[in-house]
Amino acid sequence: MSAIAETKVDLSWWRGRVEEWLRFGRPREEILHDRRRRTLVFHPGAVFARVRWTGGAYGTTASVLEVLRAPAAGEAFITLPGVRPGAQALVWLEGWTRVQRGLAVIDAIEAAGFAPHAIAPDHWRHVHNRLCAGLPPRAYDERRDRAWRLRQRVSS
Repeated sequence: MSAIAETKVDLSWWRGRVEEWLRFGRPREEILHDRRRRTLVFHPGAVFARVRWTGGAYGTTASVLEVLRAPAAGEAFITLPGVRPGAQALVWLEGWTRVQRGLAVIDAIEAAGFAPHAIAPDHWRHVHNRLCAGLPPRAYDERRDRAWRLRQRVSS
């Protein structure tokens, strides 16, 4: 098995047809192909969110919010369109109503003073499960963040 050194995410922007953007995350590198296409490169373990929207003559045809984690060597991952070689899906929301709720959760995390890419991945899984069940997720707070950071220190 070869080592995964990086995860590449392709983004396109064709106004009104295909619109893909990074909602949060810190890419190591950005490669501009032309004014409509770019590739973002992430280190293993990086957490980021991508929003994908497609439309047609009659409006929105698909909208997706993905909070993803770039895998490290030896970790399992799934393949996704435009993500090479793949990523771990922490949140996967389809449909504009769910996507809006997911974006509101990201806004709330930022309003609470946290960087969404730096919070506990377990919290993103919690957000996914609650939103898919139609329930509001618990807020991310100092207590949860401290517990996660202590858990990281003990396990490393």
